[in-house]
Amino acid sequence: MTHILRAMLAIALAIAMTSAHAQAAPHSIAMLDCTLIDDNAAYNDADTNRIQAERLAIVSGALRDDLRDRALFRVADNAKASDLIATLKSTQDLNACNGCELRVAKALGASRVGVCWVQKISNLILNMNLRVEDAGSGAMLFQRSVDIRGNTDLSWKRGAKALVDLLASDPSATR
Repeated sequence: MTHILRAMLAIALAIAMTSAHAQAAPHSIAMLDCTLIDDNAAYNDADTNRIQAERLAIVSGALRDDLRDRALFRVADNAKASDLIATLKSTQDLNACNGCELRVAKALGASRVGVCWVQKISNLILNMNLRVEDAGSGAMLFQRSVDIRGNTDLSWKRGAKALVDLLASDPSATR
């Protein structure tokens, strides 16, 4: 009887560990580069546009790094779909392209896709947004925004961190 009990306990433990491991394994995500909606673009000079493009790259990288470091997702390497991304970006904004983001996720074999955009209302008021969708169904799993005060590298980085904090606190978004 003890051998049977030990065997049953071992099987139950193996099932529990397998289940826990499956739940702990994060989904993969294709995190697209952040885009900018600039309400004052007509007034920008070349230097302002360059600085904002650099900030978009910094924030995009910070989001990917934070998602990876916190083990919320396995972050896909977008370089593998660079031609598709470039083609899509040449004709539309990826933050509002009616499903083209799902094509990128599928091309990268990711189960989720992250879309980020910053709306610059003025140099004082900006809004940073993050949306996470299921790559198979297109269902929105998470969407939040944070207000940023001040158009600086630091304020943009803080906005990105705040979005990942919100995502991390929403377990339904990362399951």
